[in-house]
Amino acid sequence: MKLGLKEKAAYGIGAVGKDMVYMLSASYILYYYQDIMGVSAWVMGIILMIARVFDAFNDPLMGAVVAGTKTKWGKFRPWLFIGTLTNAIVLFFMFAAPPALNGKGMAAYAAIFYILWGVTYTMMDIPYWSMVPAFTEGGKDREAMSALGRTCAGVGSAIITIVTILSVNAIGHAAVGKSTDNVTLGLTDLKVYVAELDEASVPTGNVKLLSGAQKINITADKKQFETETSFSQNNSEFKLRFGTFTALPEFTEEDFNKDNTRLDIAINPADNSGILAVYLPAEEYAKVSETDGVALDLSSTKEVERLGFKYFTLIVAILFFVFILITCIFIKEKSTVDVKSAKIGDMFKALLQNDQAMAMVVTIVLVNSAIYITSNLLIYFFKYDLGGSNWQGNYTLFNTFGGGMQIFAMCLFFPILRKFFNTIKIFYISVFSAIGGYVILLVMALTGVNSVYPFLVPGFFIFAAVGILNVLVTVFLANTVDYGEIKNNRRDESVIFSMQTFVVKLASGIAALVAAISLSVFSISSSDATYEAIDGSLIKGLQQYIDDIIANGATVVSNSSVIGLRFVMTVLPVFVLAVGFFVFKGKYILTDEKLEEISAQIKERRAAAE
Repeated sequence: MKLGLKEKAAYGIGAVGKDMVYMLSASYILYYYQDIMGVSAWVMGIILMIARVFDAFNDPLMGAVVAGTKTKWGKFRPWLFIGTLTNAIVLFFMFAAPPALNGKGMAAYAAIFYILWGVTYTMMDIPYWSMVPAFTEGGKDREAMSALGRTCAGVGSAIITIVTILSVNAIGHAAVGKSTDNVTLGLTDLKVYVAELDEASVPTGNVKLLSGAQKINITADKKQFETETSFSQNNSEFKLRFGTFTALPEFTEEDFNKDNTRLDIAINPADNSGILAVYLPAEEYAKVSETDGVALDLSSTKEVERLGFKYFTLIVAILFFVFILITCIFIKEKSTVDVKSAKIGDMFKALLQNDQAMAMVVTIVLVNSAIYITSNLLIYFFKYDLGGSNWQGNYTLFNTFGGGMQIFAMCLFFPILRKFFNTIKIFYISVFSAIGGYVILLVMALTGVNSVYPFLVPGFFIFAAVGILNVLVTVFLANTVDYGEIKNNRRDESVIFSMQTFVVKLASGIAALVAAISLSVFSISSSDATYEAIDGSLIKGLQQYIDDIIANGATVVSNSSVIGLRFVMTVLPVFVLAVGFFVFKGKYILTDEKLEEISAQIKERRAAAE
């Protein structure tokens, strides 16, 4: 039965809210807890994978519950409402972690709320996508409905990728500005070192100890001053000037916001002492005199990001609930096939008997793992590789282009390609487009491209492919429902779509674990200090670090670490996509002709049953 415009719009706006929430969690949960809240990358990777293992049992169970639900509002809408309400609440608390928690407490908090988020998201996601076969008869109508849902979901994902970082900063600054927990400390006992960097941003070993007057002000959250603490350029905003205070001549703020400039500072609030280390490229280093004074205003951005994510998430959670509420109100379950409740063992058995569903499950895991590996590492690529004072703006620009390209691909490219090719050939085109984009991205990164604009070229091929693949995997999975009805005499729509929810989250867990391992192995993280406390003193630790630079030019972030990041976010996704391509090509047989044959058989069987 065909849906009206009002119902289509209601279904679509639900997808927008649903994928806003999913993209926020999938793209920023690792960054939030690891870079902002200080949880170890390895610990976060383990937490995310444990949550996915838990989902292996939770998702099929939820599929069985949905399949057996019978109410006057239908089987899907009650769970859609309940799941959305609880997931919105859990989402807010997941990004509102109390900063007072210690390392183990913060890790436990992250684990509890991330697992709860997965459970409640499943309660909403399974009934949402299970509606697709219930609303449509198959074929082109089903493709149109799947495309609508995926297109609107792409809009939701694009909104989050475009606005999150800039919104977090804006909201965070507003929140910090009203906070009474921020204090300013003027350091009276401070040693200032300036270290020279080579072209690879590695210290050469040349260091100057400045003897001029110092004027240093540190502003941060009050809790950060309770013990010795450290700041670096990656978690701070600073204005730094060199020279005499009567004529601050040579340097401006812009001189210290360049791609290969770094600043570290360790302080002891108890006696207002500290050490400041500034790393400059050779040209700027040569301008500094050992008799210069320093004027520095430094403020931590950790609190800005923490509060920014907290209140931005609250906004997203409210929008999510409102959007799905619209879906629940205006969508009517016009066509639903009765599905008997099944035990978990029976459901897995039914899935294993549906070879086409299994082929798609494996394909979805591989395709989404490749995509999520890149999306998880992208923020680190812009922050630590391309870098620069405007890394957030460049990251937002790239995501804005990518989000728009995904929507463009779903709305325009897919319908155009569908006029000339069947869905299987479009799948092949999309996979090779993504692989080509990754190859171009790697070549550009390795050849030293440092402007965001050339990276839009590989971004075009990758994001366009992602947009089309998002539509195709849902179409293909919906097709396996009809196939299973013919083969197994059972229409396991909730079961199969519960597996879609699980495998997509499994892919995000795998990708997050890969990203976490990469960040640890390659030491790319602002949570991992370049120096450690010695005898409980961060000041001694930074002093030893400076001594090491003087002695042997100790590295800050090595060139090999940056290259490792580039390979993980490009070569590994290419390999995973290639495996997904061969799995799909060898196993999936539901061509357009085969689907027409299956649809006719279903109609005959239902007519005979009546």
